[in-house]
Amino acid sequence: MSIDRELNKRSGGKCELCGATENLKVYQVLPTKKGGVDEAIQACTTCVEQIENPGNEDLNHWRCLNDSMWSEHTAVQVVAWRMLSRLRAAGWPQELLDMMYLDEDVLEWAKATGEGEDDENKIIHRDSNGVILEHGDSVVLIKDLKVKGSSMVAKQGTAVRNIRLDHENAEYIEGKVDGQQIVIITQYVKKI
Repeated sequence: MSIDRELNKRSGGKCELCGATENLKVYQVLPTKKGGVDEAIQACTTCVEQIENPGNEDLNHWRCLNDSMWSEHTAVQVVAWRMLSRLRAAGWPQELLDMMYLDEDVLEWAKATGEGEDDENKIIHRDSNGVILEHGDSVVLIKDLKVKGSSMVAKQGTAVRNIRLDHENAEYIEGKVDGQQIVIITQYVKKI
């Protein structure tokens, strides 16, 4: 069964966050380990657009988290925690966060994107032009790079898709080049 159908069956044909029944799509909750239905939710385009564009949230729309934060599905809990963390300055989201309990591994997944950290503590990855890089973005190499520990040279102009961020160093990202997972320094990439 496809992920679409499994999520539709699991959610009863509704957005797992707000309960909307139209414009539904699969939203992959990053970072993923195995992919699949356990790391995805069914969400409406309104929710997805606001999740992916911080600063454009309609605070009243997210009151739906009062119900969805109690979902039995881990991916829904993770997204609810992230949105409540992002909106916590409004007051009521912080109250919901204080009530919410996540297992240690689920909380680690929820925090993996840096959501919930104070801005001065958050590690921000930027490309050579200063554009903020996110987990799952695509970048292009702006210079030939020798890969340490191999004879491989990653050529300028090579596209690297679905990057992963190093959560301890703002200058490092990971991605696959010619089928090999490598660490790339952000000053040598440009977001595409």
